[in-house]
Amino acid sequence: MDNTFPARRGVVLILSSPSGAGKTTLTRMMLQDRDLDLTLSISVTTRARRSSEVDGIHYRFIGEKQFIAARDAGELLEWAEVHGNYYGTPRAPVEAILAQGRDCLFDIDYQGTRQVREKLSADTVSVFILPPSMKELRARLERRAEDSRDVIEKRLENARREIARWKEYDYVIVNDDLQRSFDDLIAILRAERQRRPRREDGMEAFVEKLLSE
Repeated sequence: MDNTFPARRGVVLILSSPSGAGKTTLTRMMLQDRDLDLTLSISVTTRARRSSEVDGIHYRFIGEKQFIAARDAGELLEWAEVHGNYYGTPRAPVEAILAQGRDCLFDIDYQGTRQVREKLSADTVSVFILPPSMKELRARLERRAEDSRDVIEKRLENARREIARWKEYDYVIVNDDLQRSFDDLIAILRAERQRRPRREDGMEAFVEKLLSE
């Protein structure tokens, strides 16, 4: 019997971490595992599309008036303003995925996590990814060879602030081994899929049938 029978409501799985702790890699690994059948939430943004980006895959690119109207109408699960541009997650597509009994993966920070939890508390499962040490986090950022020394120092400063929020999450994983961290994430998702409240509607009829046999 697969985990979609009897019917269940989907899970909002949130991954957060400081830059360099491995969240992006773990997100990619989970999306590539077709057996998990995860859908990545697509954000809307008012910033200009970069040449390497595809509308509807990386982001949905919309105008500021449209964004503000959606925000004020309560149509966004979470939103933020970053460097003068707005970013947010539309609620309707996520609700549709959950109603189908499928799961939605979010790659957001602690501020976005708070907002999503406020609106979808019963559906939300949050995981914070920690680096094994600040020394290793620095080494990972330096190995990227993408940022200047000043930018790396800023990322490390931000990382300390983000790490201090770890108690706001349901689960915490220390990413000292990528495969083990991936396995832990799968274990969390599989366990959360079986929570009684998520399966109650579909399970009622199943249990009644069992008891009538």
